[in-house]
Order: sequence, then structure tokens, then C-alpha cells
Amino acid sequence: MVRKPLDDFHFIDGGVTAPAGFLATGLACGIKKTGAADLALLHCPGGAAAAGLFTRNDVVAAPVTLGRERLPARGVHGVVINSGCANACTGEPGLAAAREVVAAAARVLGCVPAAVLPCSTGVIGDPLPAAKISAALPRANALLARDGGHAFATAILTTDTVAKEAAVEVALSGGTVRIGGCAKGAGMIHPNMATMLAVITTDVILTAEQAHALLTAAAAATFNRISIDGDTSTNDTLYLLASGTTGVTLASSVDRERFAAALKTVCGRLAQAIVRDGEGATKLATVHVAGGRSAEQVAKVGTAIVRSPLVKTALFGGDANWGRIVCAAGYAGAGITPESTTLRLGDLVLFEAGVPTGAGRSQAAADLMAAADIEITLDLGQGHAATTFWTCDLSYDYVRINAEYRT
Repeated sequence: MVRKPLDDFHFIDGGVTAPAGFLATGLACGIKKTGAADLALLHCPGGAAAAGLFTRNDVVAAPVTLGRERLPARGVHGVVINSGCANACTGEPGLAAAREVVAAAARVLGCVPAAVLPCSTGVIGDPLPAAKISAALPRANALLARDGGHAFATAILTTDTVAKEAAVEVALSGGTVRIGGCAKGAGMIHPNMATMLAVITTDVILTAEQAHALLTAAAAATFNRISIDGDTSTNDTLYLLASGTTGVTLASSVDRERFAAALKTVCGRLAQAIVRDGEGATKLATVHVAGGRSAEQVAKVGTAIVRSPLVKTALFGGDANWGRIVCAAGYAGAGITPESTTLRLGDLVLFEAGVPTGAGRSQAAADLMAAADIEITLDLGQGHAATTFWTCDLSYDYVRINAEYRT
């Protein structure tokens, strides 16, 4: 087991099945033409308190509609996810198909349909092959296992090149608990709630209301701070399920702070993994926006920077073209003043007090831009608010992958 010491918690293996009280699996049911795994099933036999965050896109997939109807809630027994078909823009037949899959999952898990949460990801507009999924669910149920987290994480992928998993163990006053999770996403990523698909589990005791509050705060600082291509999906879904199997509660403010920090760490690991695996990406950029008047101001500026195609192509080209970053910050409509603004690439100051320092054309800047991990800090010089975003470069391969997506 791999462990990395942190303040009050350490990383462990296992993904969504690292916490006690969860079983999972993934397999192929025939949706993907390649024969790759495309059906994932998670089971909490004892029932879980659950919360969810969903896309704010006005066009939503059928599973998003069903998930919104169900959460927050107690007594959730499962999550069923298919990849290869988004079941979005499919009207009433799509809703009926989603309900059929949920009902079939409920039958094999021995619970009511309302206790199963659905997700789908893939091509928009294709009808969901509910019969294929329903026929495969008994086999999935038979394969459920405590070590099935990786199979679950693999089965939800589309254009991703790697499975994205994280888990931690955290010490609370009442005992040790775990938080685990997995996510998928490599394109159509500019979350306006969470990310394409992510499932987080824990074995601490939470109410549904606590789960919702904790998840909202964690997503705000992680999943809502990433951008690959500026597109918010029709299917974005983030679930948190708490089995309570350990019998440990958040008994004090210290417990709540420790648990919240650990949850944020898991979400942050997954969010950054999504950006690092961006379609065609070769670089991960961490963008700090500091010195703001308010949280709203720094969020506006950061969003504009990480969403800019010109910034992202400069990252790909290894060009320390600081003007693109300052320009994006200016058109964010956040009221910045160039005379008070400082831009750093690593520790190298490129722009200060409204004028360039000349370092943008130096070898030091070129070396920093050539790295796989790039750190950019824009200090607005107007206050104390700060935030961090993550993005990737925009390469030739991003265009190729998306031009060929349906072929």
C-alpha cells in the first residue's frame, strides 16, 4: 500500500472501494465498438447518505434529471454508470431508458429504484441501449468486490488515456476513516458545478445535508477550478456517498476541518488528473490569482485565463507570451488595474506596474515554459482574495481527437 504522510491523513490505494462498506466492478456490455469496458456498478449494501452536484448547462442528459430528483438522500444503495453513450438530447425515450437501467440495477442489488443513482457519458444524441445494460447487470452484480474500484474507474472512461483514482485515510477523534474516489474526463471540461463524472465514497457517518455541504465546498476549490477546452458538459455529475460503516462521526469542529481538508485533497487529486489527461495535452498549468478584492473577482480573472485559447496555445508552444495572460485578465470584466498587477512565471517576474520587465524573452522564461508543469501567478494588487485554477495546453492532437470523435 502506497502511503504519503500529510498533516492528518495519508494517501492509500483502492479508489472508490478504499472506504469500508462499498463493492464495485466494471465490465463490457457491448456499448463501445472496441469491446472495452463500458458498464460500472457500485454497491453500498448497508445504504449510504448521498449528495450530488450536477451540470448547470440548460441541456441536460436523462441521468442528470434522475439524479437531481433523488438527491440529497439517505439509503442510497448503488451507482450505475455507462460509458459510450451520453443519453443526452434523447427526450422521453431517453428518460424511459435511464429509468429502465436504474430499475434493472435495483433488482440485482435488492433495493428500490429510487436508491440507485445513474450516470452516462459518451456521444450526445445516441439512444441508450438499455437492454444491453440491463442484460449485463446480473453479471456485474456477481463480480462486485472490495477490490473492484479500479475496474469501476476504468469502465467509465471515454477519451481518457488513464483511470483517475485517489484515496486517503484520515484520523478523527472517534477513529480512522477513509475517503476514496474516481473520475473521468479528458475533453468537454469547463465545469460549472463539478466535472464530467466523479464518484466519491467515505465510511464516516454523514447526514445527507452534511454530505451536500462538504461536497459543495470541496468542488468549489477543485472541480470548479479546472478547464481543458472551455466546454461544460450536458452530463456533468459528482456524487458523494457515505456508508457510515466505521461508526465514526464528525464530532467536533476539528474533525470537520480534518475531514473537509481530506475530501478537498481527494477531489483536488482527481481534478488535476483530469486536466493532466486532457485530450492532446502535453502540459499542466497551475494558475494562481491573488491580490483580489473579492472571491468573485479572482474567480472571474482565473476563469478567463484558463479558458483562453491563446493562453493555452502559448503553453503548447512554450512561448512566455505574458501579454495573452494579462489580456485575458483584462477582458474578464473584473475591474483589474494594470498599474497594480504583477505577473510571475514561477519566480520570474514578467509584468509589473503596468509594464513588461523584459524577462518574458529570456532563456529562463523559455526553460520554465518548456517544463511539463508550469506555474503562473497573477497578483492583482487590490486586496487579499486568492484562488487557484488548473488548465492544460491546446495542441494539434486536441483538434484531431475531437474532429474524429464520432468516427
